[in-house]
Amino acid sequence: MPGAVVTVADGVHAYEQAPGGWCVNNAGIVVGTDAVLVVDTAATERRALALRDAVNALAPGPRRIVVSTHHHGDHTFGNHVFSGPHTLLVSHEAGPAELRRKGTALQSMWPHVEWGHTPTVLPALTVREGAAVHLGGITAELFHPGVAHTSDDLVVWLPEQRVLFAGDLVFSGAAPFVLMGSLAGSLAALARLRELDPLVVVGGHGPVGGPELLSFTEEYLRWVAALAGQGRADGLGPLETARRADEGPFADLLDRERLVGNLHRAYFEAAGGAPGIRIESAPAMREMVAFNGGRPLRCLA
Repeated sequence: MPGAVVTVADGVHAYEQAPGGWCVNNAGIVVGTDAVLVVDTAATERRALALRDAVNALAPGPRRIVVSTHHHGDHTFGNHVFSGPHTLLVSHEAGPAELRRKGTALQSMWPHVEWGHTPTVLPALTVREGAAVHLGGITAELFHPGVAHTSDDLVVWLPEQRVLFAGDLVFSGAAPFVLMGSLAGSLAALARLRELDPLVVVGGHGPVGGPELLSFTEEYLRWVAALAGQGRADGLGPLETARRADEGPFADLLDRERLVGNLHRAYFEAAGGAPGIRIESAPAMREMVAFNGGRPLRCLA
């Protein structure tokens, strides 16, 4: 199903893919007079082609800059659809190594999905701390907020329009996920994003919103940290802690099983583990399935 183009400012569009769960991500399209900036691509070839059609409808022409907010496949598998001599692919400097290491391994979790042709395409340009991209009438600032959702997060900020493309640092209507990054680092990054004073926030998944999406993600992560503290004090593991938790306002989130993975990261950091240090994800994913009643994680890509 094609995504929906949501215009949030002159020349600035979010590309929403409903419902925003596993591997159903958002993208961005920023149209300047000199070039078009595309923020992330999509998980499958079919979805990436639909995104390209949306870009072409808004701004036909060859001058494209594609920015990856991080290396996860739902944001990068469609990069090849945009690759070519007139397209510049940009990521954080840690992104290429992660792309090489993981390849298309994510697809093995959901073999029923029609992924299509999704070769790994490495960026031609990487950013360490930050960079400004002048598109003609619109300036986009790229910056690394620290280890948060992953070690190679890169957000896109449009200061004049006050529009923030936050990638998976921010979720809307779906559970955040920090297993592969850092809970503490995510909270620090969100505090930094709040200082920007955005008017519009485009998260990596779910409906476009405003600064309340920053608040929601912060509240969720603080709740996870508190659960982890109580669970460790009670001698419980992440799965049992999640099962005993009162989910309250978070009970109806999409992909609520991510709570278990988030608790694995929270336990690791509470025990002194550094943000971004790789921890074995397979045990956490198995426990997420167990928390989900033994049912496979639901992916609508």
